[in-house]
Amino acid sequence: MRTTLRIRRAAMVFTAIGALALTGCGDDGGSGKGKTGGGSSSSGKTPSGVSLPKLDGEKISVAAVWTGPEQANFVKVLKEFEKRTGATVTFVPAQDPIVNFLGTKIAGGQPPDVAMIPQVGAIKQAAEKKWAKPVGADAKAQLDKNYSKVWQELGAVDGTQYGVYFKAANKSLIWYNTKAFENAGASEPKTWKDFMSTAETVSASGVTPVSVGGADGWTLTDWFENIYLSQAGPEKYDQLAQHKIKWTDPSVKDALTTLAELFGKPSLIAGGADGALQTEFPASVTQTFTGGDQPKGAMVFEGDFVGINIAQTKAKIGTDAKVFPFPAVGAESPVVTGGDAAVALKDSKGAQALLTWLASTDAAKIWAEQGGFISPNKALDTAAYPNEVQRTMAKALIAAGDAVRFDMSDQAPQSFGGTPGKGEWKTLQDFLKNPKDIAGTQAKLESDAAKAYKS
Repeated sequence: MRTTLRIRRAAMVFTAIGALALTGCGDDGGSGKGKTGGGSSSSGKTPSGVSLPKLDGEKISVAAVWTGPEQANFVKVLKEFEKRTGATVTFVPAQDPIVNFLGTKIAGGQPPDVAMIPQVGAIKQAAEKKWAKPVGADAKAQLDKNYSKVWQELGAVDGTQYGVYFKAANKSLIWYNTKAFENAGASEPKTWKDFMSTAETVSASGVTPVSVGGADGWTLTDWFENIYLSQAGPEKYDQLAQHKIKWTDPSVKDALTTLAELFGKPSLIAGGADGALQTEFPASVTQTFTGGDQPKGAMVFEGDFVGINIAQTKAKIGTDAKVFPFPAVGAESPVVTGGDAAVALKDSKGAQALLTWLASTDAAKIWAEQGGFISPNKALDTAAYPNEVQRTMAKALIAAGDAVRFDMSDQAPQSFGGTPGKGEWKTLQDFLKNPKDIAGTQAKLESDAAKAYKS
């Protein structure tokens, strides 16, 4: 179902990113375009074909972990839904792990109508606990029309559709300080071997090459997943994500050995291992793009959302900050994605109408115009994105089709792949501190995974 050709096509599109002028990427403040080009008619049907019921007087609550610009832009999407239906929608700030947050709300008899869930494993848990309600016919029709098969499958549990993926992320990018690269005479690497060589070149110029946000364990899982997907291939990736092969498998050893080439050289990491373990993700970005040509780190790995954090510095994307695809460890550069899915927690007309809305191109267009957002909706006209970089990233995601691979840790049970201080997050933090202990790392990962997948 997922072909190498599609991976190659997506990788080729991403390769073009480095040559683009990236001005404006991640500017969630944007120019405030945000208009959808038409309100609702009396029937609630718009030119895009999405029909919404009249919900005058109905109150709907939506829980999500988004804050700041992300929350503000999502609220714009909800406001348009209110305008078209007459409902009143309240945004409920949630905390990670969101399953724990929802469990508390449900136990107290006050679940939100809809929750935006950022992990595939959490959707599965919500379905198994009978919290999640199946997607209705109208929302399913929008999914069938607007989404590739892989994005529908990611929101399904045992063949029943529960989730509508609204926001996606490309998590296979490395951003770099152009002044630091220019001073070192470094160029954008295409392979892992070239990446390590580039890191040494930058280090020799007097700048530490790589900034790692090791205080947030999820960044370390992303490092592993990109290496593993490129090196072991899509089939092995799927098997490990589903725990059909063990973490003691030789393919995991190979990936950890590759990652240890970087983690095993503290001089290549800003602050060394100890410093990285005290650096949260936002700081790993900002310290890469402050200090002119003498930043604390010359490169930082993470997704398209890095642009939001760069916007907190004086660096300008396209001049001071540029990006290249995660280097190929095997034959191809990886295409790893993440995303947030809307899941109904109440059997109500309003909850189902909101899922239908979020599966439509109209809803996706509102946030796309603001920036800092990529939609998995293949029917969305990429002209909606505010700049060429975001259009390129969106096209690459859609071009990958069913070849795209979802973040592995987000597919795992949350106790293994999504909890601070536990499971994969904690074990990879320990690995960053002691990258020589590959066998011990594998054993601990397998032990924790075995318990989590059985529970």
